[in-house]
Amino acid sequence: MYMKRYWLLFSQSITVLLAAYFVVLTLKPAWLAPRGEGVMGLVRAPTLPKGEVPPGSFRTAAHNAAQAVVSISVSKGQSGGKNTAPPWERFFNDPDADPEEPSSGIGSGVIVSSTGYLLTNNHVVEGAEQIEVVLNDRRRARAKVIGTDPDSDLAVLKIELDKLPVMVLGDSENAQVGDLVLAIGNPFGVGQTVTSGIISALGRNQRINTFENFIQTDAAINPGNSGGALVDSQGRLLGINTAIYSRSGGSLGIGFAIPISTAKQVLESIVRDGQVTRGWIGIEPNDLAPEIAEAFGIVAERGVAVTGVMQGGPAGKAGVVPGDVVLTIGGTPVDDVAHLLSAVAGLKPGVPANVEIQRKKTVLALSITPGVRPKPGKMPR
Repeated sequence: MYMKRYWLLFSQSITVLLAAYFVVLTLKPAWLAPRGEGVMGLVRAPTLPKGEVPPGSFRTAAHNAAQAVVSISVSKGQSGGKNTAPPWERFFNDPDADPEEPSSGIGSGVIVSSTGYLLTNNHVVEGAEQIEVVLNDRRRARAKVIGTDPDSDLAVLKIELDKLPVMVLGDSENAQVGDLVLAIGNPFGVGQTVTSGIISALGRNQRINTFENFIQTDAAINPGNSGGALVDSQGRLLGINTAIYSRSGGSLGIGFAIPISTAKQVLESIVRDGQVTRGWIGIEPNDLAPEIAEAFGIVAERGVAVTGVMQGGPAGKAGVVPGDVVLTIGGTPVDDVAHLLSAVAGLKPGVPANVEIQRKKTVLALSITPGVRPKPGKMPR
C-alpha cells in the first residue's frame, strides 16, 4: 500500500520536473546553457522597418547617382609598343598587352542628359575605334564621340537609348574641404563600385592638363574609375574623376576630379559648337618666383610674370612686353599661372578685355582683344 503511494508520488514529481524542464527549454533556453568558455552571448540588433535608411548611411545618394554612371570599354588599333605609349595610355590600358595586337581599355562615364549625352575623360576614348557603353541596368549601346577637349581631358559621347537615368548636377563652386563625397565607377573592370571619402583640397594643379582646377579627394579611385562620378552626400555630380597620385598604380588616397563647373562649360561648348573655343592673348606666363623676379627686374609682389610675348599676338599688339606682371584680367585677380590661363580662356575672342599689368613700379590698364586659342600641338611659338 505504502509502496504504491510512494511510486505514485515519485512518478508525479518526475512528470512535473520534466514538464518544467521542457517549458524552460522552450521559453528560456539560455538558463540551461553550459557555463564556461564555450558560451556565446550573441546580441542581435533590431530589424529596421522595410525602406528605412540606417543612420549615417548614404545608400540613397549612392543608389540615385549610380543609375547614371556607366562602364565604358573601348577598342583601339595596335598599341605601338609598351614604352612608347603616353602616360595616360599606359595607365589606362593593359600593361602586359601584346604591342602588335589591337589594344583595349576600360573606363567610366556619366549620363548628364536624357537625350543621351555622356561626360568622360578624353584619355579614356582617345584613339578609340569602337566604344561600347554598359548601363547600370545592363543595357548596352555603341557610343559616338561628339567632341573632345584634350586641354581639360574631357570628352562628350552620345548614345541612342530611351528612358535614360540622368545625373543631377551639383554645385562644385561652393564645395568645401571636409565635405563628404562618393566616387562611383568601374575600377579594374570589376563592375560598378562606390567608395567614400571627403574633399581633401580644392584648386589643385598637377600639371597633367593645360587647364586644371582639381578637386582632391581621399575616396578610393583606381584605374577604370577615369570618367566616373564624384558626387556629394545627396548624390549630385560634383566632378569627373580623372587622375590619381600613385606609385603602385592603385589608390593611395590621393585622387583628382575635374569640377562639374568646368565640365559643364566644356559640355555646352562641344554640343553647341562641336569644339571648345577659348580666348588667347599670346604670352608665356610664369609664376612670380624669386629667380624670375630677379632675372626680369620685377618689383611686383603678386600677379603672374610675362616671360615671353608672341610677336603680332593680341598681347603684343596691346603693348605687353617681357617683364610685365599681369595683375587682373577682366577685373579678375590672377595670382598664378593656372588662374591666368583660366581667366584668359574665359575671354570671348574678338571682344576687347581690360587687363591690368604692372611694369616696374607703374600699374597700367590695357585693352587686349583676345584671339582663339590654338589647338594643342599647333600653338605658335
